[in-house]
Amino acid sequence: MIKKVFSQNLKDYLDENYEKFNQPQFIDEDPICIPHLFSNKQDIEIMGLWAAVLAWGQRKTIISKCKELIVRMEGSPYDFVKNHDENDLKNFIQFKHRTFNTTDTLYFLSFLKEFYQRHQSLEEAFLFPGAEIETNTEKHLIHFHNRFFSLPYFPVRTQKHIPTPKRKSACKRLNMMLRWFVRNDRNGVDFGIWKNIKSSQLVCPCDVHVDRVARNLGLLERKQTDWQSAVELTENLKSFDANDPVKYDFALFGIGIAEKKFTRQPF
Repeated sequence: MIKKVFSQNLKDYLDENYEKFNQPQFIDEDPICIPHLFSNKQDIEIMGLWAAVLAWGQRKTIISKCKELIVRMEGSPYDFVKNHDENDLKNFIQFKHRTFNTTDTLYFLSFLKEFYQRHQSLEEAFLFPGAEIETNTEKHLIHFHNRFFSLPYFPVRTQKHIPTPKRKSACKRLNMMLRWFVRNDRNGVDFGIWKNIKSSQLVCPCDVHVDRVARNLGLLERKQTDWQSAVELTENLKSFDANDPVKYDFALFGIGIAEKKFTRQPF
């Protein structure tokens, strides 16, 4: 595969918009505001996972549903996850967001309880021998999917909420969550609380805004949105920053949101 060459003007444009949109003032309108409600690492992880998994539809609704979950977990996600009993689960019977229903909710709580009783950080569910030398997080996501559904009673329907590259999914929401937890800069948006996955391994979350802008800028040629297209975009973004390509998610998403009718830039 021949590596594409991009202009300095395009890099400057992306860098400018990265700085513009990687700012704390945008947190309150984004699902990332949910884990930002907490300071404890495990609370951040748990609500970051919920916020990412439920992140489809209108952002106001996503944020509202996540806050509803926090209330149902009595304001302390980690404590609730570790210590809840069967009687406490009655409070989740009516929880629903789009196709995410009670069955999915109860299995998520069951997995999280089992996991945190044995592990200190959700990051461990993404790690495996040799993970540190992988080019990207494809195998990390496959490993997480397998670990998440390792309990013998998992509902088959819930698998659609934890995608995997093995099924060619672009894994948009999980890639977004990994960006939140892995990237570490001074802007205060992403958390940087996970240290065993490198920023250089991250894969860009591909949603409709990112895809559209990336294609208009010549950063993505693949027509469908799947794992291969997410990797293609990320590899092209490495031309601008090999150590932190996914920082340009801020730029691509921000441009897409800001400009309803995006026209091709002359790069």
